Amino acid sequence: MQLNKYIALSGLTSRRKANIPIKQGKITVNGKTVDELGVTINPQKDIIKLNNKVLKIPTQYRYILLNKPDNTITSFQDKRNRKLVIDYVDIKERVFPVGRLDYDTTGVLLLTNDGDLAYRLSHPKYEIDKMYKVRVQGFITDEDVKKLTSGVDIGIRENVKAQVKIRERKSEESLLEIIIHEGKKRQIKRMMKKINHPVISLNRTVFAGLTTQGLKQGEWRNLRSHEITMLYKKTGLNSEKK
Repeated sequence: MQLNKYIALSGLTSRRKANIPIKQGKITVNGKTVDELGVTINPQKDIIKLNNKVLKIPTQYRYILLNKPDNTITSFQDKRNRKLVIDYVDIKERVFPVGRLDYDTTGVLLLTNDGDLAYRLSHPKYEIDKMYKVRVQGFITDEDVKKLTSGVDIGIRENVKAQVKIRERKSEESLLEIIIHEGKKRQIKRMMKKINHPVISLNRTVFAGLTTQGLKQGEWRNLRSHEITMLYKKTGLNSEKK
């Protein structure tokens, strides 16, 4: 097994970020520091440690759905001591957020210690739907919608598209329903700024078929069995793992 995959499966972080502690020289395999990528390990025999703490693959996975509140950081720590999403989830297992929501963005957030699932849900290859309710400044025109659906250049080699429905539009502000797949950093905010309609508020209403129905902001629940099966099906994972 690749070392970075083992680190992700241990619940330390997502697979996409599992290379970071390796590059930083924080990982040891059988007592020897490994700081190069591409290393293969034997999960049954090798002892993997982070800062001298043994990393083990969980025997039981947790899948948590949180209705992320406003003014909350999607991270494990914050230098400014702001509220963290993990502060709302009172469980013994270490889980991590699947993807990120900005400090001022609310709505559906999945937390888990299932590294394989988290990796696939975050990877553009699997085209996971992310639906947002977006309130923006100004009157959105049909031409604006056309720009968003045909593609907006938000940076170097970052031309992104979205599915857009107008729910309400007035001279001062408009309400949109937007679906994206890529999930690039601050993607919707950057798209709306590019067409001169800055975001006023942003709420993720659907992620991979999951919604926050029945949950107030700050509340969470465990995923139901059929929801986990749905996520595995969407990402092509073997459902025997759950």
